[in-house]
Amino acid sequence: MRVILQFLGELKRERTRMFLTVLGIAWGTASIVLMLSVGQGVIEGARRGMQGMGKAIVVVWGGETSKPYRGLKPGRKVRLREEDARLLREKVKGIGSISPEYIRWGVYVSSGKRSMNTRTVGVWPEYGPLRNICPQEGRFLNQLDLRFKRRVVFLGDEVARRLFGSDDPVGKVVHINRVPFTVIGVMKKKLQTSSYSGMDKDATFIPASTFRVMFGHRYVNDIVYRPDDISQAELVKAEVYRVMAWKYRFDPEDRQTLRMWDTIEGERAFGRVALGVQMFLGIIGGLSLLVAGVGLANIMYAVVRGRTREIGIRMAVGARPKDIIYEYLLHSALTVLAGGAIGFGLSWGLVEFINALPLKGEVFKYLGRPVMSTTTAIVASVVLGVVALTAGIFPAKRAASIDPAEALRYE
Repeated sequence: MRVILQFLGELKRERTRMFLTVLGIAWGTASIVLMLSVGQGVIEGARRGMQGMGKAIVVVWGGETSKPYRGLKPGRKVRLREEDARLLREKVKGIGSISPEYIRWGVYVSSGKRSMNTRTVGVWPEYGPLRNICPQEGRFLNQLDLRFKRRVVFLGDEVARRLFGSDDPVGKVVHINRVPFTVIGVMKKKLQTSSYSGMDKDATFIPASTFRVMFGHRYVNDIVYRPDDISQAELVKAEVYRVMAWKYRFDPEDRQTLRMWDTIEGERAFGRVALGVQMFLGIIGGLSLLVAGVGLANIMYAVVRGRTREIGIRMAVGARPKDIIYEYLLHSALTVLAGGAIGFGLSWGLVEFINALPLKGEVFKYLGRPVMSTTTAIVASVVLGVVALTAGIFPAKRAASIDPAEALRYE
């Protein structure tokens, strides 16, 4: 309590200096919190965009052999079939979900007087959850649609908008290459920045069995799967190569035979980049606090000089050096606490204000909104603690090292 009263006394005597120091700490705190919050918002927005194509999935395409194998020459084409997805689901135990994907571009789709050319995709029901395709209205494809080769279609949200405007399309009929299909669902609008065949909003999705009958494709464009355990993703990929090598007779170590897009590794790489960005932003914000810390250290030195005689008297009557150090460290901590609280309050208010604004448009969709996470608070608190300790320890040690006899003669 005595230390707090002394702190308030110093605050009154050194109003201008203390005000500027607290203001500097508040500004530095707000800077680091806002930088980390904005950075976190951008990172989360980018991550949502990446995962709009699907979280922790692997896309497999057929390729061409590059090595001779058991008398077979290199250069053989390997083209995947729908049955390969069934084989992988049966033989590779680490696969959680899997779906083949047929794709046809430039398909004529119409409803009444409205029409467009779009991409039609033939898939299994598992494809929806794999590719983060969720229904806004209706439902996605199911096993009965697949088994009975039903002429049903799930529309991307942009396709639905162009064909039906603001009307609900579910239960209505669209014509795909002049063949009638019943709309069973519309995709929920999502942020998607990654793609290998086009954005999902611009596609129509039908059962793979219906696609085969309608378009006569023998080969799939690709196979999409997700491992049960992402930590075992590399082992699952090796098993996929082994099973396909057994069927198509190629060297399991020939990585040119199957081409894979492993989004799991991409997400890990993105995480490393995101950490680097946050560290950089934290350092930039921390520099503002460092400048404020230098100002605080100067004030603490001035306080020690002004109270040299008092310190000498206290030490002469039995005060220990560690008591003096504790007092001045606490003095420094109270100053940093005051500035930090103001800085946290300002940054929190600004973040809440920005998030309350009805910001629209593509820029804000991709940039995301500021996020004050627990990590941000912890990082800012740690930096504040370091500033308080650094700014207080040297003046405190100087105060504790004062010779009582010399201090009593100090004017």
